[in-house]
Amino acid sequence: MTSLPYRVAAFALLAAPAAAPAQASTFIMRLNGDTLGIERVTRTGQRLDGDFVDKLRGIHLRYSANLGGDGSVSQFESWVSRGEDTTTISQVVMQAAGDTMVVEAGRGETHRIATKAGAVVYFNPSAALLEQALRRARAIGGATVDVPLFQAAGGMTAPLGVTWVGTDSAHLTLGGVTMNVAVGPDGRLTGMNVPTQNFVVSRVEGFRDAKIEKPDYTVPAGAPYTAEEVTLRTPSGITLAGTLTLPKVRPAQGVPAVVTITGSGTEERDESLPGVSGYRPFRQIADTLARRGIAVLRLDDRGIGGSEAGPRGATSGDFAADIEAGLQYLRTRHDINGNRLALVGHSEGGMIAPMVAAADPKLHAIVLMAGPSHTGRAILKYQQEYAADSMLKLTDTRRDSALRAMSKTLDSAAAAEPWVKFFLDYDPIATAKRVKQSVLILQGGTDRQVTPEQANELAAAFRAGGNRDVTVKIFPETDHLFLADPNGNPSGYPRLPSKNVRPEVLGLIADWLAARLR
Repeated sequence: MTSLPYRVAAFALLAAPAAAPAQASTFIMRLNGDTLGIERVTRTGQRLDGDFVDKLRGIHLRYSANLGGDGSVSQFESWVSRGEDTTTISQVVMQAAGDTMVVEAGRGETHRIATKAGAVVYFNPSAALLEQALRRARAIGGATVDVPLFQAAGGMTAPLGVTWVGTDSAHLTLGGVTMNVAVGPDGRLTGMNVPTQNFVVSRVEGFRDAKIEKPDYTVPAGAPYTAEEVTLRTPSGITLAGTLTLPKVRPAQGVPAVVTITGSGTEERDESLPGVSGYRPFRQIADTLARRGIAVLRLDDRGIGGSEAGPRGATSGDFAADIEAGLQYLRTRHDINGNRLALVGHSEGGMIAPMVAAADPKLHAIVLMAGPSHTGRAILKYQQEYAADSMLKLTDTRRDSALRAMSKTLDSAAAAEPWVKFFLDYDPIATAKRVKQSVLILQGGTDRQVTPEQANELAAAFRAGGNRDVTVKIFPETDHLFLADPNGNPSGYPRLPSKNVRPEVLGLIADWLAARLR
């Protein structure tokens, strides 16, 4: 994605106030009307203290930054806690040293990461740190300037393009995404919006409530199954939390069971989606299967809900090991039939499920929902082109410029972040040829994120490896989320009339698994 048309006005440098009293404010972040985060900040001339409540991930991130007179950040320290618990689960200190950022993390880890001198530390979607980047831009000077942002998550340094429009607003561009910001006479960011994502930030004076509401993972009234909160330890020592739904009627040998696998990004166990209120596909799948006598274990990803974050640099291969740990946990339970286990993976989860199956011959079956056959680089290239053509409707040089910027950002991310590099290079076809378990491949006919032809490409790869039980079903007018959607444009997800997975999708999953897990 790229910037919208704008008129560049003359840049006027605004003098800083003579005094710098503490300023307490709250930034409220909303996506399609849903509150995603609340950031409470106190700023003085040389220090910024913040408390960011991530309502989606269920965490508090407190931070303190030492500020230079030129808008740079010389030191940044953060503490993360979970929910309303104030116990620190991770602490990181970042110290700028010229073109190097010295990062001290937990477990005695110290990393020296290349950056650019004068970089501003940033974590998405902090409004206060974007405000600091604006101050840095003013100090650098010019109507259009690039401010280096050091991404706290991943260690990548990316340019934030700042173009001033008069004295009270600016256009920001980061990774091909354009943000429009309003700026007060004292240099404070007073509001922001991202037109392509319907993301809005508003600022209010003083502190506002920032409580995290605990997700509801209980069962519906009268359901023929129970929901049990569970924790397990992976071989690498990471604690994962989740919910196990168990049919109330269970045979002596135990019930068959499924482990669900979320898509890309840090997702909680129901795989809810910010801004798409009511979308909880794995809760629906768990309910459907439990009513058919199949238990379901759905886990929080690392670093969200009740699961520990683990060390930096985890890849899809590490997430596959987490899912295998879930299978091993189920095999220890007397109420689960360890010989009748399956996986249901969505999107990246549909890439991970075959990885687990190829390494675990005792696994019985896998269901892939919009699982990719292409490499991550090919998938993202298509998504970027689709966004430029169908969402932003860019043409000619603006389209070329936007695609070049996104490609450059992607290459930088791959160099800094192991997950990105793994995803870009990983070939799902090679793994599919090693899978011998029963496979169900489900695909939406209007999916604009993992294109429909990839379903049959995957099926051909499984069969080429000798697999004799491969089923493919493509649902017309169904998008990447398996919602009824004649268009499939991701920007339209929030406006769809139903946020429930199509009943025919749920029905096929239940019928197919029931037949193979008996």
